[in-house]
Amino acid sequence: MIYLGEKNIKDIDLNWEQNIKAIEMATRCIESNDIAQPIKPYLRYGDIKNRIIAMPAFVGGKINRSGIKWIASFPDNPQKGIARAHSVIVLNEAETGKPVSIINSGSISAIRTASVSGLMIKKFMELKRHKNVKVGLIGFGPIGQYHLEMCNELLGESLEEVLLYDLKDISKDDINSSIEEKISIVNSWEEAYANADIFITCTVSKEPYIDKKPKDSSLHLNVSLRDYKTDVFPWFEKSMVVDDWNEVCRENTDIEMFHKVNHLEENQVSYMQDVLNGFFETLDDKQPIMFNPMGMAVFDMAIAGHYLNLAKETEEGVLLE
Repeated sequence: MIYLGEKNIKDIDLNWEQNIKAIEMATRCIESNDIAQPIKPYLRYGDIKNRIIAMPAFVGGKINRSGIKWIASFPDNPQKGIARAHSVIVLNEAETGKPVSIINSGSISAIRTASVSGLMIKKFMELKRHKNVKVGLIGFGPIGQYHLEMCNELLGESLEEVLLYDLKDISKDDINSSIEEKISIVNSWEEAYANADIFITCTVSKEPYIDKKPKDSSLHLNVSLRDYKTDVFPWFEKSMVVDDWNEVCRENTDIEMFHKVNHLEENQVSYMQDVLNGFFETLDDKQPIMFNPMGMAVFDMAIAGHYLNLAKETEEGVLLE
């Protein structure tokens, strides 16, 4: 069994094209039903805003991994000098159930999240509607920082500007020097939102606040899931994409609110596998798109398996009995 810690993961080269390919392969497994993924339970005790989530899954195909992610989110941790989220992944051999790796790294979860967003951006850019892309990014914690790195590599010369906003002061130390000249730190979410061709929420917002008309032909990656008011629904009604309806339509997400207030139903949304099969091409050129990912354990197993393979190649990690 191989143990990988935070340093091991960060010592492995961050190749977003490879990470996105792992997510695409897992999505094809979803499409062919070559997965097993029960609804994830939430463990709450004491202060109910804290939670620990169990995320077991099997994903087949060339990935062929099973395992579980155990991820804790305690919003008050930063005030104690501790990261808000902590996660551990256990990977098993699919054929025998034998544990083959323990990955104790919040970064692997953040990489998975940004890689899922990357797949949506990749398919969006294939529409060739935007040559010079403005990205609006709100929330610049670890998830936001990984999204910035991903956008920089994936969009390359097409990336014109990143409009960056956070309620807290943004340190330039958290911004890669290779993209620094393209960064504009703005004073409100509205500034980041109004002109964004790609808009990404990476906040820990408790209440929705986004209520303005999106830019025509824009892609909205609703990563934090609780930022959009139900007022925006009519603008996105024809282009709502989710990773898993049963997962995302709960826990007070924007999708659940759209369901309760705007009567959104499962048969009105599209899935990631639909995007791979050309869903974006069926939309009107001016139609804004909203992607709402609750986070799927099959993607965690795909990324964890990918990084385990890389760790073996580069002799990272600690061999355990």
